Amino acid sequence: MSLARALGVAASDLYHQSWRLVILNALLGAVVVGVVLASLAVRQAILLVVLLGPAAAAVMHCAVTLAQTEELRLSEVLVGLRRHWRRGLALGALITAAASLGTVAVPFYSSAGTWAWPLAALSVYILVVFAVIQLALWPLAVFEDARSFREVFRDAILVVGRRPLGFAGLALALLLVNAIGVAAAILPFLTLTIAYSFLVSAHFALPKNPAREV
Repeated sequence: MSLARALGVAASDLYHQSWRLVILNALLGAVVVGVVLASLAVRQAILLVVLLGPAAAAVMHCAVTLAQTEELRLSEVLVGLRRHWRRGLALGALITAAASLGTVAVPFYSSAGTWAWPLAALSVYILVVFAVIQLALWPLAVFEDARSFREVFRDAILVVGRRPLGFAGLALALLLVNAIGVAAAILPFLTLTIAYSFLVSAHFALPKNPAREV
C-alpha cells in the first residue's frame, strides 16, 4: 500500500471508529502520563517506562485488527494485552535501551571535541534509523506473533530496506501529525494522533488486505 493510500485509509478508519479510538488513545496516554509523573516523583520509577510496551502493543493489536478486518471492538484491547504483553515488554525494553544509549553517546561525542563530531552525527543517524524501523517492527510484532522476536526484527529491517523513502516519508508525516496534535491539544493523548499513527503504520507496513484495495 502506498503512503498516500495508507494515510487515507487510516483516516477513514479513524472516522468510522472514532469513539473507540478516542478511548484507546486516552488509555495509552494515561499510562504514559502515569509513568512520567512517577518518574518525576521517584527517579528509579523511570524503569517503569518498559511497561509502556505492553500497553502500546495492546493498542497496536487493535490497530492491526482494524486495518485487516475493518472492524474493532473495545474488548480487543484486552485480547491484545493478553496475547502480546511479553512481546510488548521486549519492545519496550529495546526502545528504553536504545534511548538510554543515545542520551549518553550523543552528548558525550558532541562535547568531546571536533574529532568526535562525526561519531555524534553517526549516533544521531543510527537513532533515527532505529526509530524509523519501529514503524514496521511494532505492526509486524503483533501481526506475526507466532514468529520469534529475532525473525520479526529481521523482517522489519527488510521491509524498511525495501522502501526506505516510503518509511522516511511515513516518519515525517507522523511527526507532523503529532506536532499538530501537540499544538492543538497540549498532549497527543487528548487527540487521536497516537491511534492514527498506529493505524497508518499498520496499513503501510503490513501485507495488503485485498478487501481494502477495492
